[in-house]
Amino acid sequence: MARLLAPLRFAADLALPPRCPGCGAVTGDDHRFCATCWNELRFLAPPWCAACHVPFAYDRGPGALCATCHGKRPRHAGIRAAVAYGDVARTVALRLKYGGRTAFAETVARQMVRLMPEGADLLIPVPLHRWRLWSRGFNQAALISRALTRATGVPNDPLLLRRVRATPFLRAMGARARARAVAGAFFMDREAREKLRGKAVVLVDDIHTSGATTDACTRILLRAGAARVTILCWARVLDPAAND
Repeated sequence: MARLLAPLRFAADLALPPRCPGCGAVTGDDHRFCATCWNELRFLAPPWCAACHVPFAYDRGPGALCATCHGKRPRHAGIRAAVAYGDVARTVALRLKYGGRTAFAETVARQMVRLMPEGADLLIPVPLHRWRLWSRGFNQAALISRALTRATGVPNDPLLLRRVRATPFLRAMGARARARAVAGAFFMDREAREKLRGKAVVLVDDIHTSGATTDACTRILLRAGAARVTILCWARVLDPAAND
């Protein structure tokens, strides 16, 4: 069968060759970045803050905290982002979310897999409100979660956590306004809480900016009985003054 399909794939590659998710240049394989875009991506990894996982310029030793977490530790068990938010990371996210390039969910998931927390029991994507889901046609976080499940075997459930109130775009808001905008926006019913109890949850999203949305989700998940909640995303805005 593989021999029969090989000529068809060769013809397809000639007509529609694999292209870089960042700039569209022809590449050697699907989901592969060209050398220029790859070099522009800043991949995140330790050393980082023991609480929020913001990257450090050098290793400060085990248990070291950033200035923010020294003042107040977060509810979550860390924000694990594959890359820092930048031009290429932003382009990929926008093409996935608004350009209909749903295959890019697999692209970003391949870079996120290395940061999957040990002992993860369940992946939960940040939900969209039904009106936004209907207008867009898909939830990009749910697509990424599904790709992560295929790669790791960790199950995902896009229905446990629901967004019951539509929220405005948070892009131009300050931190307090963002927190007010998402207050009460998420909900879990009793049956969902029973499924969640005692689980090590990974909350999946595409871009992490101020943390208002993921903080609201984390609060609900912990109250519902999750043992811990780790945030896993494609890109993280490291400049707190930047917007997604």
